[in-house]
This record gives sequence, structure tokens and C-alpha cells, in this order.
Amino acid sequence: MAAKTLSASRASHRPRNAPARPSLFQGDSDVRKLMRRCDWAATPLGPPDDWPSSLQAIVRAVLTSRFAMWMAWGPELTFLCNDAYLPTVGMRRDWVIGSRSDRVWAEIWPDIGPRIEHVLTTAEATWDEALLLYLERSGFREETYHTFSYSPLADDAGATTGMLCVVAEETERVIGARQLAVLRDLGARLAAASARPDVMQAIEASIAEEPRDLPFALVYLIESERGAVRGAVSGLTKDDPLAAERVLLDDLLAPWPLSLAAAAPRLVDIAPDRLAHLPQVFGHSPPSRALVTPIGGVEGGTPIGFFVAGLNANHRLDTGYQGFVTLLTAQISAALARTDEYDRARQRAEALAQIDRAKTAFFSNVSHEFRTPLTLMLGPLEDEIAERLEREDSDQGERLKLAHRNAMRLLRLVNTLLDFSRIEAGRIEARYRPTDLAQATADLAASFRSATDKAGLGLTVETP
Repeated sequence: MAAKTLSASRASHRPRNAPARPSLFQGDSDVRKLMRRCDWAATPLGPPDDWPSSLQAIVRAVLTSRFAMWMAWGPELTFLCNDAYLPTVGMRRDWVIGSRSDRVWAEIWPDIGPRIEHVLTTAEATWDEALLLYLERSGFREETYHTFSYSPLADDAGATTGMLCVVAEETERVIGARQLAVLRDLGARLAAASARPDVMQAIEASIAEEPRDLPFALVYLIESERGAVRGAVSGLTKDDPLAAERVLLDDLLAPWPLSLAAAAPRLVDIAPDRLAHLPQVFGHSPPSRALVTPIGGVEGGTPIGFFVAGLNANHRLDTGYQGFVTLLTAQISAALARTDEYDRARQRAEALAQIDRAKTAFFSNVSHEFRTPLTLMLGPLEDEIAERLEREDSDQGERLKLAHRNAMRLLRLVNTLLDFSRIEAGRIEARYRPTDLAQATADLAASFRSATDKAGLGLTVETP
């Protein structure tokens, strides 16, 4: 009787024509629409009006949050989530609401099931940072990374009845950082490359160290108008049919249609059986596609080669993934251009050195040829000068002395040329000594006295 009286008393205090409490799923969001369509009576949770206040409160908090959340409630861990979490469920979004959590996440239940069990049995939260999970949300097994916490949820009696997951997907950040590390490592190796073989070794080493984004890779360098030769290979053996040593550019039946990729990158499908033998270093599926990208060349021009990048089957080929391959190709192109220019400079230097050696040999030979007749000339000149001095023929003696001085000067020049050729050949070392600069200048000027006398000019040398 008392209970009825209390109920009647409460009823008598309710305002007349008071509006009904808003529905838990009222609103235009995608999740609320999905929840309104759900047959809750067929789920373990039953009609939402019969849900305990604790469940209604947490569902209302989840639905109004802009942070990605999902929750599991009850003995069958019935799944609920908010709009921010819908991209994570992907194609299954139309049926996940009200389903069993182990069915929603069947592919990753071996990873998350024990964590959920720990929360339910201990009422302790879990924490995982950038955990790798393979989700089948987009029609293929996709590599994803998530940072999340599983927290216990209690019912009206305080018993742990469910769990709440607050999650942030970090797939782009993790994969982007990994790809940036590959680009950085390759750049460091290419900086030390001075020839094409060095560039190829750098490519093989960098890709082999981190094969997750490029399970295999090939570099083909054009060697003629019709064909290209393999320069680098990673992830495949050199005798693999997909890693042919030489490929005809216009062979459309070859594994890699290089001519079709000359103007722009081309996506090539690979039969699964052709790569089934590859070691599964990452994921659960062998690569099924490759991106063939031209190396070097400008628009409308001929490339110098091609980069064949095997694509991870657990990745979506989005702009980020394709941009990574493009940046790799640009690094290879720049390195090849630099080493080719270095090679051309080395060839020019070798050609100049060869010319210099020929010049040295020429001067050496000419100097030898000059010195012999000069030596033969100087002997008779000296004899003639001595005879003129005995006859006191001063005029003729002076002219002969001038000829003798110039012949001696020419001999010194020839000997100097011989000395320099020996120095360049490494056969002697120069020894330097103090020189009377005034006397050397006067001797040099005296060589021109006969020319100034004939021109009627006076030649004065002052060397204090």
C-alpha cells in the first residue's frame, strides 16, 4: 500500500503535458540511424527502453563523443560504436551494430580477445601503442596500426559487464615514418656512390633492410634503343623469371612492359602463382601488383631506365604509397645523373692527363733533339771567338759573343724543359737556390740589344 501511495504521489507531481524523454538514438548521425534500424529485441540487450541506466549513460556518452570509440556489453559482448569509429569497421558498417564483437572482429580476435578477457575478469584497463592489426575492412587484408585502451564498464550493481575502447588509428603515421626512414637511408648510401654499380648496390641494400613496403624491387637501365639490362634486384633471386637480366622495351609479353611505362608510371598485375615462392617477410599474402616507374628523362623524352616496385598486398595504393615510390625513383634518377656526370668528368680528366703526358713526352723528345745541334754549334762558336780575340778583331768578336750568349741561353731553356719533363715524370725533384736577380735581368735584356741597335733605339738596363 505504501508503494502505491509513493507512486501515486510521484505521478501527481509530474507536470501535465510534459514531453517524453528524448530517444537514446534520436539524431541524424549515421550511427544513430543504424541503431534505429537495429532489431534490438533480437539481441541480448533487448529493447533500449529496458536497458539499465548505466548502459544508457555510457551509450549516450559514446554517441556524443567525437573521439573514435566502440564498446562491448553483456555476456555476448554486443557491439556498439560512434560515428568517429565507423571508418575503422569499413564495409561491415551496415550490420555491426548489435552484433557479437567476436564476429565483428573475427580476423583480429586472437589479438584483442585476450585483452578484453583481461578487462572483464580483472576490471583493469589495458593500453597498447601502435599495435599492428590486420583488418579486413576494405575487401582485402589491410595492415593497420592503432593506439587504444580497453576500460571496464560496470552495470547498475557495480559488476563489470562490458568494456569501452577509446582508439586512435596511427596507420598513416607509422607507415609514413617507416617509408621516410627508407628514403633517408637510401639517400645516405647514394651520397657516397661515385659510379653506377655503387648506386645499384645502395638500392639493393636499403630495400633489403626494410622490405615491408617494397617486397621486391628491380632497376633496369636502358643499354640500347630496343633493350634494357638489369642493374639491381632485391627480394627476388637473379634467376627468377620476373628478374630477367635483359628485357626488350617493346616486348609486351615480358613481365614488365617497359615501353608502356616510358611516359608515366604503370601499374602491372602479377599472377599470384608467379610470386607464391617469395618468403612472407610481411603480411599473409604475396604481392600481386607492381608499379613500373621511368627513371630520368623529361616529358616526352627517353628515360635512362625503369624502377619496378613490388607492392605490399596489405597496403592500399593511395597517393602516399605512390608518392613514396615516386620519391625513391627521383632519388635513383638524381644519383644516376650525378654519377654519370662524375664519370664524364673523370673521363675528361683522364683525357687531359693523357694529353699532358703526350705534351711532356713531346717536349722531352724535342728538347733532346734541340740540345744535340746546339751543343755542336757552341763548339765552333767558342773556337771562332777565341781566334778573333787573338787577332784583336773586336767587332767580329762582339757579334760572335752575342751569338754565343743566345745559343747558351737557348741551351739553358732546352735543359730547363728537360728538367721539367723529368719532374713531371717523377724522375727528379727540383732543388731551388738563391739567384742574383739583377744579373739575371741584365743577361735577359742583353739578348735584345742587337734588335734595339738595328731599330736605332737605346737600351738601358738599371738593376740596383
